Parts: sequence; C-alpha cells; structure tokens
Amino acid sequence: MTDAVLAYDEVLESYDPVLGLEVHVELGTASKMFCGCSTEFGAEPNTQVCPVCLGLPGSLPVVNAVAVESAIRIGLALNCSIAPWSRFARKNYFYPDMPKDFQTSQYDEPIAFDGWLDVEVPTDDGVRTFRVEIERAHMEEDTGKSLHVGGATGRIHGADFSLVDYNRAGIPLIEIVTKPLAGAGELAPEVARAYVTELRELLVGLGISEARMDRGQLRCDANVSLRPRWAEGEEPTPLGTRTETKNVNSFRSVERAVRFEMCRHAAVLSGGGTILQETRHFHENDGTTTSGRIKSDAEDYRYFPEPDLVPIAPDPEWIEKLRGTLPESPAERRRRLSEAWGFSDKDLQAAVNAGAVDLITATVAAGTTPDAARKWWLGELARRANETGADLDALGVSPVQVAQLQALVDAGRINDKLARQVLDGVLLGEGSPEDVVVARGLEVVSDTGALGAAVDAAIAARPDVAEKIRGGKVAAVGALVGAVMKATRGQADAATVKDLILARLTADS
Repeated sequence: MTDAVLAYDEVLESYDPVLGLEVHVELGTASKMFCGCSTEFGAEPNTQVCPVCLGLPGSLPVVNAVAVESAIRIGLALNCSIAPWSRFARKNYFYPDMPKDFQTSQYDEPIAFDGWLDVEVPTDDGVRTFRVEIERAHMEEDTGKSLHVGGATGRIHGADFSLVDYNRAGIPLIEIVTKPLAGAGELAPEVARAYVTELRELLVGLGISEARMDRGQLRCDANVSLRPRWAEGEEPTPLGTRTETKNVNSFRSVERAVRFEMCRHAAVLSGGGTILQETRHFHENDGTTTSGRIKSDAEDYRYFPEPDLVPIAPDPEWIEKLRGTLPESPAERRRRLSEAWGFSDKDLQAAVNAGAVDLITATVAAGTTPDAARKWWLGELARRANETGADLDALGVSPVQVAQLQALVDAGRINDKLARQVLDGVLLGEGSPEDVVVARGLEVVSDTGALGAAVDAAIAARPDVAEKIRGGKVAAVGALVGAVMKATRGQADAATVKDLILARLTADS
C-alpha cells in the first residue's frame, strides 16, 4: 500500500524540515581496513577474504595506515578538529552479512569532529550558500553484500533464498555525519543534493576514493524530521521524530528521498498520527520509500571497546604535514575552471548541479574544447540521464568516448544528428564511437557524385521551390536540403548539399 503524502506547498505552510545526512565513503586503498585482502571491485564472490575479515577465531586485526591518513585528510578538508587520541569499538547488532556479528567502528571517540562544509544552491533570487555543520567523521569497515534470489523486488521479502558475498567485508569506510540542518525550508531537498554533490567533489579531489555512487563507493543515509512552524518571537518548536532512508545511491535520489519523506511525514502528522523512528528503503522507480526496521537510539547497538586494536594518536606534526597536502577546495577549483574555460556563472552552476564538473574536466583533458564537452554532458547526455533516472557518471559513456565522438564531428565524418545515433551504439556496448560509425555505416556522405542523384530527385519533386530559388529567393533552398537529408538518412553533408543545389539551379537558369 502506498503511503499518503501531502502536497509540498502544504508541507511548508505548517512544518519546518530538519535534515541529518550520513555519508559512507569507501576509501580507495589497495587492501582492507584490518587485513591485507584486496579491495578490487568486481572479483568473483568470496575470493578476497581471509580469517581476519571473516572474523574467524584467533585472527588479529591490524589498522591500515593509509586509511588513517585518508581519514585525517578528509577531516582537515572538512574543517574538522583532529582528535589527539581516538580508538575503535565493536558495534554489536545482528546483520546477516556481518561475518563477525559486530562491526569494527568508532563510537564516542572519532578521529575527526566539529567541522563544516559550505554548499551553494541556485534560486530565483541568485545563489544561496548554506553551511552544513559536520558532527564527526569516523573510521570503520564495510559489511558484506547480500543477494536475495527470487521475488520481484530483489529484497529479502519474497525471495526464495539469499547468498552472501564477503569480498566487501572489511573494506575501509569513513562515515561523515552532519549536525541537524535546519533553516533550509523549501530548499531542503536541494540542499541535501548539493551537500552530497559537493562532498563527492571534495573526496575525489583528495584522491582518496573514486566515490562512484553506482558502485556503492559513496552511499547516503538521509535523516528527515518535521517540526511545527512557530511564530516570530516565539521559541522554536522541538525537533520531530526522524526517519532514516538508507543507502541512497545517486544525487537525484537524495533530493527525491528527502522530498518524499517530508511529504509523507506531513501527511501522517496532519492526520493526527505519529512518526516511527525507523529505517526506510528508497525506490528509484517511483521515488517513494517503504519501511525497513524500527530503529532506536545508538545505545541499543551495544558498543564495546575493541581490545585487539591500539588507540590512534597521530603526531601533531604529521597532521600539519597532511594539511599541507590538501588540494584546492571544490569552490576554488570551480572558480579556476570557470576562468580557464570561459564559462559564465550560469553555465558553471549548471555543470555543478548536474554533477558534470569532473566529467567536463576529463573530457577536456581527453582532447576536446570546454564548450564541446559542456554541450554533450549538459545537453544530450543530461537528457538521457534524466530519462533513465541515472547520474551522469553512471550512464555508461566515458569522457574519453565523448571526446572521441566530438573529434568525429570536428573531422566532418559525422554531424550532430548522426552523433546521437553513435551515442546509442556506445551505450549499447557496441564499442568506441569509431567502431559504431564503421559498423553502422553512419559516416557523412560528402562525395558530390554520390549526392547528385538525391539532389536531382529533390529538385524534380519540388519544382515550385526550385523556381523560387531561380528567382532569387535563396532562403528557400532549406526545403530542398531537408529533402536530400531525409533521403540520405541524415548522412549527407548539409553544406555540400546546399552548394550542389544552388550550382544546379544556377546552371539551369
């Protein structure tokens, strides 16, 4: 049964949204958090495991030093304080893909805390900046991955049986938790999306993770609550009960999940009901959420100090050395790229909103112009992403392939219309743009001899148009050019066709 929802405008009339975002990022280390097993993506199930990451008796973990360094660099980039002393804990709760029946994490002593990240959201009145305060960033290990076989949803309910792949168990994670974010009002869903987008750009810039949401390397848990609006001069109303929509895996879905939960909460509260503190599952197909499990406070997880791992006490000099390795911030990078590319503020903001800045950068590095890269990523490819509900970087076409596509256009071998057909082939896995052009026979026909018959046929079919052109109305040639393009399935070179038509009609007169 679908949950009742209130219209978004009605939500804002009565309630003030409060957000809390928890982002898990997989670090791009070569080995796991507490053992030497490989972290390579896509290996055969259960081939990258050992006694440590399987939690077998007698096995002892050892902390990954690169993961600690990455955690400190993330904390510094988020303007956090770095703890002079932190330690790991055992987070105990039942989860079928937890091989040890506990997760090694950090609880009351995280490695980084009290930071902030500024994000920009475009509005009709210009760009607004929101400061998202960071509660903590802590280290932990990932769980395994369950695969539920049978049933219609891919979830455990209705499945015939379940399989578990422990390759992912033990991969280093950093969990970044915000403080409650209030005051965003109607822009709350957009602020959530902007935060995750900005955070991903920061993480990629640090070089500590590819942060690909389509591979689960970046996952967002979106906490949403509503509280009644209060009159000016009154004390703010207490925070409402929150729900946590788990593992949302695209920028667009983060925004949709927050918006849906706001509308669902408002419908429950306006009807006199109460909100359950629970986890929720987001459904990409219709943008709704459904109940997962009732979730109480953190104390119910039963944390215990991890006796097999020593505390982490980073040297202050090392921390300052790491601070010196930080790259420019995403905002500084965007300003530099905007100047280098000659983009207007509006063009650059559009690229940011689409999550296309890194894609455009890589496409330019592959050999095309910034304007051409922007044209493809914010035009045809953005349209396809919107149609499929995917993020741009999950479409299945790479910056190198986009640069190759544009090179074919620049060389006159295909035009923009044919280029869209080439994209179809690339997305279907038919190879590079060059491979698709050759296999599908899509190259532009510019040979005047081959086009002559089509030009003659178009002139013969429209004698009235031909007569207008002979009479000096050259603009009418477009109708004949269009006829030739249609006859050649768009493969004729339009400029060559126009020249041929005018030459024939001029010779006739």
